[in-house]
Amino acid sequence: MENFRDNFREEAYELLNSLEASLLELEEQPENEAEISAVFRSMHTVKGSAAMFGFEHISEFAHEIENNLEFLRDGRIRVTDRLVSLTLKARDHIRELLEIDEEIPDDLKAVSKEITTEFTNYVQSLLEPARTTEEAPSAPGGDVSSIGSEEVEAPSQESPSGTAASIDESTGDTQELDHYVTYRVRFKPNAEIFKFGTRPLMLLRELAEFGDCTAVPYTEKIPKLSEIEEENCYTQWDVVLTTTKSVSSVRDVFIFVEDSSEVSINVIDDLSEVEESHKRLGEILADRGVVPRESVDRAAGRQKRIGEMLVEEGVDRHEVQSALQEQQHVDRSRKKVQQEMAGSSIRVSSEKLDNLVDLVGEIVTLQARLSQTTAQLGDSNLNTISENFERLTDELRDSTMSIRMLPIGTTFSKFRRLVRDLSQELGKEVEMVAAGGETELDKTVIERLNDPLVHVIRNAIDHGIERPEVREKAGKPRTGTVTLSAEHAGAEVLIRITDDGAGLEQASILEKARSRGLIRGDEDLSEQEIYQLLFAPGFSTADSVTSVSGRGVGMDVVKKEIDNLGGSVHIESTPGSGTTFRLNIPLTLAIIDGLLVKIGGQHYVFPLSAVGECIELTEEMRGSESGGHIINNRGDVLPYVRLRDVFGIEGAIDGIEQVVVVYSQQGTVGFVVDSVIGDFQTVIKNLGKLYRDLEGISGATILGDGTVALILDLQKLASLATSVSTSYASNTNEMEVSNG
Repeated sequence: MENFRDNFREEAYELLNSLEASLLELEEQPENEAEISAVFRSMHTVKGSAAMFGFEHISEFAHEIENNLEFLRDGRIRVTDRLVSLTLKARDHIRELLEIDEEIPDDLKAVSKEITTEFTNYVQSLLEPARTTEEAPSAPGGDVSSIGSEEVEAPSQESPSGTAASIDESTGDTQELDHYVTYRVRFKPNAEIFKFGTRPLMLLRELAEFGDCTAVPYTEKIPKLSEIEEENCYTQWDVVLTTTKSVSSVRDVFIFVEDSSEVSINVIDDLSEVEESHKRLGEILADRGVVPRESVDRAAGRQKRIGEMLVEEGVDRHEVQSALQEQQHVDRSRKKVQQEMAGSSIRVSSEKLDNLVDLVGEIVTLQARLSQTTAQLGDSNLNTISENFERLTDELRDSTMSIRMLPIGTTFSKFRRLVRDLSQELGKEVEMVAAGGETELDKTVIERLNDPLVHVIRNAIDHGIERPEVREKAGKPRTGTVTLSAEHAGAEVLIRITDDGAGLEQASILEKARSRGLIRGDEDLSEQEIYQLLFAPGFSTADSVTSVSGRGVGMDVVKKEIDNLGGSVHIESTPGSGTTFRLNIPLTLAIIDGLLVKIGGQHYVFPLSAVGECIELTEEMRGSESGGHIINNRGDVLPYVRLRDVFGIEGAIDGIEQVVVVYSQQGTVGFVVDSVIGDFQTVIKNLGKLYRDLEGISGATILGDGTVALILDLQKLASLATSVSTSYASNTNEMEVSNG
């Protein structure tokens, strides 16, 4: 039974995350019936499942909230910011209750009672005023779309089997696509269409048979009953259709009326690639040509709902309602396709995945040992077996690592709640925009990215985004924007956190740093060196300590965690325009491609993703250094560090050494080693507690002969190289001045 309870908890956490996402969507789209249904459905499922697995208190609490949400689903109350906040509060309380293994304590039961009382009282206050008749009509539920005074039953939308397509026997044209597409069909029948024996509703029913169909009638031209001509058609329709049918198939429905009626068909959403996105109401109206973009932007900057503002500016109410129905249809269709895509997956515990990766790592190590032994024996038959085993090991490694890869969009979506709550706490208006959510990272990396991203986003909202009135005076929109984006960059992922706030003031940062003794008063720093001061422990530009900032610990955490991941942080800022934090993160922390080198009998590994090239360092080149660790590499000055000196390795130096050229956050740097052995599949092993804080070492790996090779922390070592070269340049300048 305990296993079932654990499974329930895991599924309940997913339901609560979906509930949070739906509530945040509702805050932006209060009329979205699909999201309202999703909120009610999530709470209902949590209630029923909790009762089934013995979580009686959670079930009772969820039941009370569900009873109040039923008024929302039935259209008797409207979505408000307070209602969303109360539901989020209830959602957080359920999550807290789920984490308790024993009997629910009395103090938490009292909290449950307080929340349900507050929730019920507020809902009752919303029920008191009579609902105005000018509210938008309820969106069609399920797959039934309202058409005139009748209803069209749309068949349940099933995924196509494979990519099979039906073929038109007369033309041979393909009538189905291999993915879903959403069309906007505007059908304005000829006023005398009935005289030709055509029934428009039959055409709309035929469309509904193609897939998920929403039809919105325009009835404002219907005259009084006494003035109606029985044979005239006074109605036109906007139809939103999600189907696998081609545009020619959709057009064929109107083949006998298109000459006498107005029919337009446009693709408004291609579901071949599904990600979390939706068009706003104003964007839909602008795409239709109903309103100019300027009117949408003007209405978006005011407090009322954009639909109400546009109606007040003279936009046809029916056009607004039609655009609203289209928005809800597109969102519903995207969710269906996402659910269908997710339906082919199975649930596997993280512990099992971690064990699988560990086993694959051992196989990779064993394969390296087999390859080394084969090379020593020189047996051709054994060599064939070794090569096949190596190929299969590579495929197994790639497949296993791909299983651990997750889209970072799941993490991005969690921050919408953070942005909402923090902006309300600080009295600011902030919107979060996410891009590149499909970019995949190892699940371990994603988990460790959570805290750094939280601190950067909090910093952007607190220090970057200005208050609404300040932004207005500066000619900016009242609402600030924090943008999260991700993209692959070789063996790394590039994550950007950008705000359109006030930007960083270098003079202010330098003043704070000097006052805290972090730099000398006369020390001259580059732009990046100034920005890197933000990551110093205890450093803060805030004038006072608040619940959000001022203690100087957040950015220190960011730097430390990103360094531990083997990544780097880069800051770009323009005063008055905003700031961008750029994080370069390795794809995985389990198995990487490395470059194996040797220094004095000891092996070391360079992460191959950071290596640019390898060049020779001869005695003549060393003799021309004039005492400094700088060489000429194809006309560029290349600072370098001899790793023998860094790690205290004694012994004679060969006549020719090798320089491994590395691209780091500090620039291009060279590391001198005795010899370069070649590429090496590196299974990363964590160092013990005793060696965890070693400077310049990030981990270890086991070689084919059973010996250990240390994995180099190139960012730390690069900092050492640049400091050496800077010191050398400074000494050289002083010598030139004294000689002059």
